[in-house]
Amino acid sequence: MGILNVTADSFSDGGRWLDPDAALEHARRLMAAGADIIDVGGESTRPGAARVDAEVEIQRVVPIIAALHAEGIPTSVDTMRAATAAAAVEAGVGLINDVSGGLADPDMFAVMAQSQLPVCLMHWRTSVFESAAGAADHGGDVVADVRATLADLAARAQAAGVDRSNIIVDPGLGFAKTPAENWALLRALPSLSDLPILVGASRKRFVTALRAPVSADAAIPAISADAPAHTPVASADTPAPAAVASPSGTTHPADPATAAISALSAHYGAWAVRVHDVASSRAAVDVAAAWAGAVPGTTSALGATAAPANTASASTAAQRTTKEEPCA
Repeated sequence: MGILNVTADSFSDGGRWLDPDAALEHARRLMAAGADIIDVGGESTRPGAARVDAEVEIQRVVPIIAALHAEGIPTSVDTMRAATAAAAVEAGVGLINDVSGGLADPDMFAVMAQSQLPVCLMHWRTSVFESAAGAADHGGDVVADVRATLADLAARAQAAGVDRSNIIVDPGLGFAKTPAENWALLRALPSLSDLPILVGASRKRFVTALRAPVSADAAIPAISADAPAHTPVASADTPAPAAVASPSGTTHPADPATAAISALSAHYGAWAVRVHDVASSRAAVDVAAAWAGAVPGTTSALGATAAPANTASASTAAQRTTKEEPCA
């Protein structure tokens, strides 16, 4: 799932794709790099972000979704508003992705049910746009809390008329959780839900924190006693690498770590990974699939064997794998 933020203030790429022509071109690059679906969002959920008016959000996302739909490019809409979701459905969107889990707008579940489209419900323990950067109270066990909350969100959606086969869940990495809690959720990924799981770790703070500076005094050991030690190429004062071009846009120092998470998520059965740099994660997911397919005695997919109805993200990826390979 390639990320397309048509926002002015998203944490990673705010403002870059606010122009419709630039947004469409970026979406095409993401697809060319291996995306199966483009997630279009018009409101940032970064810590401290201010909410935008519904009319502004609709004006940002609906023309992009309609244009991509006309080109045959599958899309999802990243929104917490029922009005935006309904407008996106009219424009041809294929999935409704709500980071509030359907709780921010009392009309959202009804729109989801009426659309008969796949929907993604995310875990976000605090109130929407409240203490997004800080950890919430998970009762001492974040895995148990997320597991129970996702089950409750799915039950609420079903009670409103959403078909269970159309429900995808997201553990909400980086949303009111500590780094340790985020890693605990990834480690417990297979046990979080029996529903398809979307993983959104791309460029989150707990991922970028992995890049530790290289000490100026830490020379690389020599290969032999007669060979000199190699000098380090970076020091503690060395800034993060500058962004460089990639097939899906501009890379970020956290993209290699994100790709590693994508590979492990695929191995442990994630339905899809939501990423900024599609090229690196596409390669990582394909390696995970090939690796699993080569395991002697493997008789079934480690990941989702089928996508929810009408969902492009996993169904296209599934065509690239055999029954012995994971799909993500």
